[in-house]
Amino acid sequence: MAVRILVVEDDPAVREMLITSLERQGFEVIPAVDAMQGSEQLRQRPPDLILLDWMLPQVSGVEWARELKEDDQTRQIPIILLTARGEEEDKVRGFDSGVDDYVTKPFSPRELAARVKAVLRRTAPSTADTPLEAAGLRLDPVSHRVTGHGQSLELGPTEYRLLRFFMAHPDRVFTRTQLLDQVWGTNVYVEERTVDVHIRRLRKILATTGHDGLVQTVRGAGYRFSEQT
Repeated sequence: MAVRILVVEDDPAVREMLITSLERQGFEVIPAVDAMQGSEQLRQRPPDLILLDWMLPQVSGVEWARELKEDDQTRQIPIILLTARGEEEDKVRGFDSGVDDYVTKPFSPRELAARVKAVLRRTAPSTADTPLEAAGLRLDPVSHRVTGHGQSLELGPTEYRLLRFFMAHPDRVFTRTQLLDQVWGTNVYVEERTVDVHIRRLRKILATTGHDGLVQTVRGAGYRFSEQT
């Protein structure tokens, strides 16, 4: 089944361009000209993602995004905000409304498709409920419990997400930027050294069961999770 994208854009030319480029990528596109039409489409059938223009008539895209993220029925739907506002203050305001990404006009169809796919990957509900295991370290995605040789390990939320990402992608090197995007998300403003801080915390916790060596530093590149030394 094709991914369903609700495009809320009042400019006919831009809306048509979005529809055409997304359909070429295999997405099912549902157009709307404002928040009212968008709300009607949501009631009929929730989309997998919303592309939302900032400057809409009556209710702005930022206002509507905030409403959607405060509603239990729609808060899980990822939103990409489309806007000509490129200043940092505007981006912060957009992200504060709860959107998952921010694309500044003008943009190419290829860039938009890539951003859509990235957000869908990042926000997709996990279907991998099977526990992850490596060298006696076990992470259960269902119970959110982590054990080392049967001993319970208490991880903070960020360390848990970091470990889960590493264990799901063993023997691959990730840069700090890639880890920020995949674990923290692109809508969070944090410095790259934040990754180092959480890596140290994760290693300290894993050291209690002798698993700290699984999280390895690759000089000049980043980090990897591997049973091989």
